[in-house]
Amino acid sequence: MAKITILGSGGFGLSLAVMCVSGGHDVTVWSKFRDEIDTIKRSGELRSKLPGVMIPKEVKLTTDISDVKGSDIVILGIPTRFCREVCEEAKPFVSRESIIVNTAKGLEPESLKLMSEVTDESFPDNRTAILSGPSHAEEIGRGIPTTVVVASEDREVSYYVQNALSNQTFRVYVNDDVVGCEIGGSLKNIIALAAGVCDGLGLGDNTKAALMTRGLTEIARIGIAMGADRNTFAGLTGLGDLIVTCTSMHSRNRRAGILIGQGVAPDEAVRRIGTVEGYECTKNAYELSKRLGIELPITEQLYGILFGGISPKDSISTLMSRPKKNETEDGFLGRR
Repeated sequence: MAKITILGSGGFGLSLAVMCVSGGHDVTVWSKFRDEIDTIKRSGELRSKLPGVMIPKEVKLTTDISDVKGSDIVILGIPTRFCREVCEEAKPFVSRESIIVNTAKGLEPESLKLMSEVTDESFPDNRTAILSGPSHAEEIGRGIPTTVVVASEDREVSYYVQNALSNQTFRVYVNDDVVGCEIGGSLKNIIALAAGVCDGLGLGDNTKAALMTRGLTEIARIGIAMGADRNTFAGLTGLGDLIVTCTSMHSRNRRAGILIGQGVAPDEAVRRIGTVEGYECTKNAYELSKRLGIELPITEQLYGILFGGISPKDSISTLMSRPKKNETEDGFLGRR
């Protein structure tokens, strides 16, 4: 049994709490929002974040971040934008022996750093890892079989997290490619948002298949430029996460994209859906691609839709009218 503290009472954090308690662990969930903690204590669930999933009474609930002391594993379930802020708030209370596991998928605004870089900077004395893969909170919380990946620069850490979190419904694989796993998990939100736009426009399966396939090429292209292993993008944190996020109505990115395709203004669509990581990640990835000198046609067009007032229909026409190319000119998944 491990002592696990989950920072963040969002859907994913709560679903992991349910899963970890079922595995016999000592679990605490921290939130800065007293109303969320009080709602769970009163009703046994948090409908706004994880409807229909009851939070076991064995899960300890707190708004006191000092309760993170003495944890074997600290899981960060914080949106990308606020990850560093919460890390710095928790830092004085986190034991040096605690393993920090980040689940946020995105790039830090302005710095464009990976979340693993953020956690390493915030907790220089701790060993860290990331947890990523095709994993809707709604399904983890209901015990639906799910497979994810843990990645760390320290394989011993990966094995520890794998053994601690794996159970009959939650299977954890190990991957040494931290950068690839992070890029795949982050940039797939961009492609899922674009896939939703296609759905909102009423386009067909042909269009979505093309978008997902070429989107995966873009994800791999930028990942490889940052030192990732191309094989990672054919795995759970690449292709797997892309499939689940582009095709499911659990996906907030896809649902926001559908609204945009139907004519709702992008900022209003995000307001209606809530946290849509792909919205900000599109801007960050666009800026990163310019910094790296990498062409990302789908990302560029989505950036234009979200922040430049370009109509989705015009973007589709632009993509379809690009210069003719050989599909394998850069090789499969970016190989030259």
